Amino acid sequence: MTIQLSLSSIATDAGTAPQPVMSESKDPVAAVINQARILIIDDEPANVMVLKRYLEGSGFQRVATNTNSTQALAWIKEQRGDLLLLDIMMPSVSGIDILKAMRADPKLRFVPVLIVTANTDSQTKRTCLSLGAIDFLAKPVDPNELLPRVRNTLVTKSFQNQLARYAQQLERRVRERTQELEFSRREVVECLARAAEYRDTETGNHVIRVGRFAGSIAKRLGFSNIDVANIELAAQLHDVGKIAIPDAVLHKPGRLDPDEFAYMKRHAAIGHSIIRAHSPRETATLRQHVMAGGQLLAAQTSPLLRLAATIALSHHERWDGNGYPLGIKGEDIPIEARITSVADVYDALSSQRPYKEAMPREKCFAILEEGRGSQFDPKVLDAFFASSKEIIDIQLELVDLPK
Repeated sequence: MTIQLSLSSIATDAGTAPQPVMSESKDPVAAVINQARILIIDDEPANVMVLKRYLEGSGFQRVATNTNSTQALAWIKEQRGDLLLLDIMMPSVSGIDILKAMRADPKLRFVPVLIVTANTDSQTKRTCLSLGAIDFLAKPVDPNELLPRVRNTLVTKSFQNQLARYAQQLERRVRERTQELEFSRREVVECLARAAEYRDTETGNHVIRVGRFAGSIAKRLGFSNIDVANIELAAQLHDVGKIAIPDAVLHKPGRLDPDEFAYMKRHAAIGHSIIRAHSPRETATLRQHVMAGGQLLAAQTSPLLRLAATIALSHHERWDGNGYPLGIKGEDIPIEARITSVADVYDALSSQRPYKEAMPREKCFAILEEGRGSQFDPKVLDAFFASSKEIIDIQLELVDLPK
């Protein structure tokens, strides 16, 4: 059995409490009435008693009252009500003062307030409405006005709460789905980076180290945690273009001749071409291939892959403009590429390659310092040296095992 409000059952004097009408039908309003917590603040105990009796007689079971306006704000916070019936004309602290304080408090800002007052001044009404009051009830209160307005206000608030909860659920689901997509993209990036590295040296540690070095430098330069994580991952794709370099050039044990080196330099532009967004014609062609290709195309709008494309294209540019493939210089080179350049060269110097032995750390640092202002951005180089302890820890963690 549930309670259903019936205005015809509401008495018109304070001496007779209105009686609820019992109904077999399911009434969502009844649930609101049973659960709602209503607060009453009025300095006149008689007024409080009348309002409370009307409400309890109509099925509202959680009604709390207060006649001391000086304690009102703390009391309202403690009670955590769903609706406040508030008098205006009170000593020491007026209803308007309380309303102003509530609207300035994030925890109380959205508590609905019904003004119950004998003051019919239009300016007072405007002030209360501007402060967010829901409605006005004139004293002496007519229960035929009080109860429907209380009920309607509570039902509206209940719907608003449901919408707010639903919006929070949607936001949570969107965040979860976004995290899943980002995780998938990161997995793709890591796999592609490893594919390029296995193509080159049969170990994935180089690209991981370069990414970690780049992240350390970026952190030292003051990048946000999110940007540091993106740079660390995107830098792992710096040499992805080596996928297109012939084995005879890529695996040559000695120094490259001029023609071979010229071909090797193409890997930066090739890497950018692999990662960049495609033209409409290219997209139309590639969409005819398998689903994996379609998913790869979908990632072209990813900020992470755009960053990776920038790094792949620009990490062999030099601070003095004598790099490749574009020959840009100074701060025209994207900062992420300047960071990766230092990280890549250090790892190349300090690692064993088919054509050379690993150099001692001190000699690697000295060679980097020689490139200050010519090959490397001095600011990035300073950040690298300031992070040297972390750089060494990364090397020890990701050292290449002997074959």
